[in-house]
Amino acid sequence: MATIYLAGGCFWGMEKYIASIHGVTSTSVGYANGHTEAPTYEEVCHNNTGHAETVEVVYNPAVLPLAFLLSLYFDAIDPTSVNRQGGDQGTQYRTGIYYTDEKDLPVIRQAMTSEQKKHEQPLAVEIAPLAHFYRAEEYHQKYLDHHPSGYCHIAPDRFTKAAAAVVNPADYPPPPPADLHSRLTPMQYDVTQRNATEPPFRNEFNQQFEAGLYVDVTTGEPLFTSQDKFYSACGWPSFSRPVDPNVVVEKTDTSYDMLRTEVRSRSGNAHLGHVFQDGPAMQGGRRYCINSAALRFIPLAEMEAAGYGYLIPLVKGEA
Repeated sequence: MATIYLAGGCFWGMEKYIASIHGVTSTSVGYANGHTEAPTYEEVCHNNTGHAETVEVVYNPAVLPLAFLLSLYFDAIDPTSVNRQGGDQGTQYRTGIYYTDEKDLPVIRQAMTSEQKKHEQPLAVEIAPLAHFYRAEEYHQKYLDHHPSGYCHIAPDRFTKAAAAVVNPADYPPPPPADLHSRLTPMQYDVTQRNATEPPFRNEFNQQFEAGLYVDVTTGEPLFTSQDKFYSACGWPSFSRPVDPNVVVEKTDTSYDMLRTEVRSRSGNAHLGHVFQDGPAMQGGRRYCINSAALRFIPLAEMEAAGYGYLIPLVKGEA
């Protein structure tokens, strides 16, 4: 096991969020890196103690690498906000990553660099060794488990995405643009890089229902499983949900004088297709209408050898 300390606003919601991530084995909340000893909650809130409300996170790095954990942490906070998250304001609500192992520092710095590219304003996340951590009063521990309707500054959909996060984007980096020119077919390139649409019905996976995994043709990042594929008569492969809600990005698309929701891949930023609200009600009501040219199919029997063994239970419907 490994341990990291994460501050991200009110620790009630942050603990609940972090604890929902697959690979986190235990959490506790407390006060970190202030200038007083053993403070109380009231002192932290009113006496300018310098402490940050912080979550102690014990996790299994073999299941949840630190870089993956930090990417999910960033998804729950506003990393550019100074001493404020949600409606809470004060130095105790600052964001921070506090480490106890110097070997974690390069990973943390790389995560910060990657996150900074997403923002125009500088990040306000404090990076420092853990000076001290004082466990908070017992009634703060697992607060939202005991008070489900209690205050939380994190949006409910973030919990759902964190709990379903199984694909580490760092494992599927985007290739250099020149590689895409040489590796992809003309149709694959036009679809993924130029937002083209392949012909309906006359495409590779429209009528395929073999057990297996569909991955981004540009990066190999897992996108959809055969468990969630259904026939919709629209002419393109249809899925009720992605393998992990974090692997796709949805954007408003007003091209061709229509209002649609475009779907792009997370790591490769490849155009995949669109998502509509006319899917099977029993499967959530969504229809991800995806171009075959944006996908590569990995049969179930080949997933282990191809490095996708960790997703076999999803393809088999066991998880």
